[in-house]
Amino acid sequence: MALSPQHYREILIGLGEDPEREGLLDTPVRAAKAMQYLCHGYAQSVDQIVNGALFASDSDEMVIVADIELYSLCEHHLLPFIGKAHVAYIPTGKVLGLSKIARLVDMFARRLQIQENLTRQIADAVQQVTQAAGVAVVIEAQHMCMMMRGVEKQNSTMNTSVMLGVFRESSTTRQEFLQLIRRSK
Repeated sequence: MALSPQHYREILIGLGEDPEREGLLDTPVRAAKAMQYLCHGYAQSVDQIVNGALFASDSDEMVIVADIELYSLCEHHLLPFIGKAHVAYIPTGKVLGLSKIARLVDMFARRLQIQENLTRQIADAVQQVTQAAGVAVVIEAQHMCMMMRGVEKQNSTMNTSVMLGVFRESSTTRQEFLQLIRRSK
């Protein structure tokens, strides 16, 4: 279902704006297209993203993709949260194509979200696809709903993590991951 520019026109009127003024003439159409783009993760699936890019490998050492930028919209206020994800897994016979991890992050981020759920969805998807011995995901993000409204705290950052398998069971493995992502900063 396509978003209607008429809804955005009504929002402008509700705000006290004149949608017929020059600067706003095409805003309802642009806003509807922008929202569709920002939420295009609903039109994607894990299977489409992975697209068979799972490869046999003897590696059983930690694979980390760090500093994956992400852009999402908070489901409570429809305001952006922006940050980066760090994703790791320990393969058990198969490795996932490198770009697929970043694409999975994007797919889930491009849905109305809370950061806690986003972190879990990424970890669960990587685990499901790779059948890894463990998966770890850490997300660090700044939330416009906290920076632009409410408490207006400009320097606040939210950090979330999900540890599955050996990352949860072994403090040594977890610490190695956390130290390695700290070095990438």
